[in-house]
Amino acid sequence: MSEPNNKVRLDKWLWAARFFKTRALAKNAIEGGKVQYEGQRSKVSKMAEVGATLTIRQGFDVKEVIITAVSDQRRAATDARLLYEETPHSIKQRMDQTEQRRIMRLSNSAPDHKPNKKERRDMRRFEHHQDFSA
Repeated sequence: MSEPNNKVRLDKWLWAARFFKTRALAKNAIEGGKVQYEGQRSKVSKMAEVGATLTIRQGFDVKEVIITAVSDQRRAATDARLLYEETPHSIKQRMDQTEQRRIMRLSNSAPDHKPNKKERRDMRRFEHHQDFSA
């Protein structure tokens, strides 16, 4: 997959490694500071090097990966997975955060139904009385 002096731009590598669907999305993420190269913001044209550490923020997840190979071609997901290795600390942190989000979602005291007309009237009455007492 990689040749010794194969040079690939960071946005192209992120696209080939399937972190982003398009190079434009990869470019926007890099410019927006969501991708850090060796702990620092970088430019889109930065050359990806084997052994470099990337921190990639996607939604709620933050992945810390080490580049193991360089490629400028987008291939199957199994082949793309060979381009990088996620650090054990990153995997554990993502799993912990996922579990915390799941627990928060379960403990959320959202009502199990939409209020009917009487319940809405009662809520308005309660809010109205709260305004006068404050």
